[in-house]
Amino acid sequence: MRRFSIIWAGQLVTLIGNSVLRFAFVVQAWTSGQRATAVVLLSVLAVVPQVLLSPTAGALVDRLRKRTALQLADIGGLAVVGALAALHFSGHLQLWQIYVAVALLGAAAAFQYPALFSAIPLLVAKDQLQRANGLLGTARSTAEICGPALAGVLVATSGLGTILLVDLLSFVLALLTIQAAGLHEQPRDGATVEPRRRLGAESLDGLRYLFVRPSLRGLVIVIFVVNLVMVFGYAIVQPMILARTGNDASALASVMASIGVGGILGGLLMGVWGGPKARIRGMLLGVVGMCLTSQVLVAASRDVPAWCAAILVGALLMPIVNGTMQAIIQTKVPPQRQGRVFGAVMFVSQISAPLAMVCSGLVADRVFEPQAAAGTGLVGLLQPVVGSGPGSGMAAMLLIAGACGMAVAVWGMANRQVRDIDVILPDWDGIAEQKEERKVPT
Repeated sequence: MRRFSIIWAGQLVTLIGNSVLRFAFVVQAWTSGQRATAVVLLSVLAVVPQVLLSPTAGALVDRLRKRTALQLADIGGLAVVGALAALHFSGHLQLWQIYVAVALLGAAAAFQYPALFSAIPLLVAKDQLQRANGLLGTARSTAEICGPALAGVLVATSGLGTILLVDLLSFVLALLTIQAAGLHEQPRDGATVEPRRRLGAESLDGLRYLFVRPSLRGLVIVIFVVNLVMVFGYAIVQPMILARTGNDASALASVMASIGVGGILGGLLMGVWGGPKARIRGMLLGVVGMCLTSQVLVAASRDVPAWCAAILVGALLMPIVNGTMQAIIQTKVPPQRQGRVFGAVMFVSQISAPLAMVCSGLVADRVFEPQAAAGTGLVGLLQPVVGSGPGSGMAAMLLIAGACGMAVAVWGMANRQVRDIDVILPDWDGIAEQKEERKVPT
């Protein structure tokens, strides 16, 4: 794990630096006009380019050496933040330029995901994949906690200029760690060199690879539905807690901190444990536990300690679910296609996120909360579980989202193509892939 640990350290520093900068951008956007729309637009601009560019980014990653792809992603971020720093110190930085920069950073992140996760098999042995994926989850959760805390201090004491310099330094350190780790790519026995095709065709190849194989197609369906219900649910957790506690900001802060702590603990658990041996079963049981705790139990609870405990357990299970899913793809997909496939996974898992965020608020305000106030409709039927009063309509939404997530996990366990993926689709060894290519049209 030594070479992986070097890159992991660089990614941790970069993730914290980016988290600090995102927090500073939120403050900048809010203080410019005190409009919620200005803040929401930052999130949209960060997500949409990353989602839309993921298939093409994955195809480009497969055309490059993994080290080069990782370096280009960090160089892109370095260039964007460097331009912002130049504008800031020259006194010409404006809000619209921050929006453009956020979109460009989202585009760079589209390359980071497929490049990083397709590079992990070059750094660790097969039996260490789940451990490595879990540790990356820990890095992300650590950044989510430490970034805003550090940003709050820097915004108050130093200002945006210092934050931009900190983020620039983090990108430089990430580039140095990639260079120091020594990613040596050598073709495996039996590997075939694919003819170069148009970029558009290669961009769709990752989606095609997933959907023509029933086992991977079933896995993707599970990923899509679980991400949809988790985003839909988490989008209303914050307003639900505020509504049920009379706008108690400290209660909300406690719950949100529990999410970060759970994520860190889950990643560390994966790092020590190495993940479930029966990977698909462990992943699907993790989905059931994640939806049951962080959605169903949160919806049914009434006090802050119960919310914190339930959502912490759900957040703890998330790195286990994600790390196991990533390890399955890393062992089932040949190295020369992993960039495209991980780009396709990112596209499928995140394409519904912006829509889910918008719809959850509209459905809560126009359907479920009015039903809760009147004690009618579906919320009225669920009152024995979610209670009544402000926030109970959103609790009913969270309960339904959790039930849908558990249902798709149960479907996956009942579906032979998904349940027996390790038998139906053996781990890639070059020769197995050549045999499969003659059976499955691509």
